[in-house]
Amino acid sequence: MSPSCIILGAGGHGRVVLECLRATGVTVRGFIDRDSALHGRTIQDAPVLAGDEWLAEAREQGVGFFAMGVGGIGDNAPRRRLYELALTFGLEPVTVRHPSAICSRWARLGRGCQLLPGCIVNAGAELGEDVIVNSGAIVEHDCRVGPHAHLATGARLAGGVRVDALAHVGAGASVLQGVRIGEGAVIGVGAAVVRDVPAGVVVVGVPARPLGGRREGGAP
Repeated sequence: MSPSCIILGAGGHGRVVLECLRATGVTVRGFIDRDSALHGRTIQDAPVLAGDEWLAEAREQGVGFFAMGVGGIGDNAPRRRLYELALTFGLEPVTVRHPSAICSRWARLGRGCQLLPGCIVNAGAELGEDVIVNSGAIVEHDCRVGPHAHLATGARLAGGVRVDALAHVGAGASVLQGVRIGEGAVIGVGAAVVRDVPAGVVVVGVPARPLGGRREGGAP
């Protein structure tokens, strides 16, 4: 029997996740979302059941699994908190993999990872739990991506890149081989990252520099 699961978050990312799950035969009970205005509505034929409080009764309702419908646009900490909340109620994360996603048999995926339409994960790559590889993103050979990181639409990691936990690589950004992106760092849309990015730093541009336009050595 296919697992019955709920999707945490009924926004745009959640709708994509719903399509991915249905394409792979997973039974979806519905969404939960903090926005009470959505409660009782139907989105893509799936009901919005309630808010986060519904997690406490999920298992009594015959739901044992969840998928993250919250994508995050830079700060991935809220997604991590919601993910961990679901775990405390005994729910298990579902790995989401759209049929069009390409993933090497020699890649390793943590639980709850999401491989969305048209993405590529190549040999030797390792993804931590709850990592999003969004539509059309590429994770080349031997990359390491930490828990709760998000590689946005069309992002590209060259070989051997390391992306630490909670980092965000923006849409269309490219990261040079061997570069490390620190924990919680944010790579802006379309940036070209050619050197390591420290934890918590936001970088933008081509080549990518810390937001605020500071140059090497700290000169303005």
